[in-house]
Amino acid sequence: MSSKILLIVAHAPSDNTRALRDAVIRGASHADIEAVEVRCKPPLEAGPEDVLAADAIILGTTENLGYMSGALKDFFDRSYYPVLELKQGLPCALYIRAGMDGTGTRRAVESIVTGLRWNWVQPPLTLRGDWQADFVAQAEELGLYMAAGLDNSVF
Repeated sequence: MSSKILLIVAHAPSDNTRALRDAVIRGASHADIEAVEVRCKPPLEAGPEDVLAADAIILGTTENLGYMSGALKDFFDRSYYPVLELKQGLPCALYIRAGMDGTGTRRAVESIVTGLRWNWVQPPLTLRGDWQADFVAQAEELGLYMAAGLDNSVF
């Protein structure tokens, strides 16, 4: 049985956001996951070829002035049209590290994902306010959930 590819495109400019990215990877790489290859790239290094190779994607971003990170927006700008017709239905998930409420960030990413016709596997995870240790566990659970769903052909 060939492996499915889970692509993680995560903007991680700080220790806390790197902890979230690493937790998503850790969850997706859980020992019980048998047939999923996890690939993680920063948004400025990821491109359409990565999306085209992926069976699912997890997006991670900071809230920047009420919007997604510029790096994630750049990823979408470069990838949107090359993948539009070829990756409709791609299972996707999103986590947002939001110092405020994350509403504008969520709305912006949801708008692009709707245009791409990707399928949300769960509502976006918004990690709001001051840093909480529980954020790491939530991020790890997101990675595990996505990888387990891929591994078991749920999506």
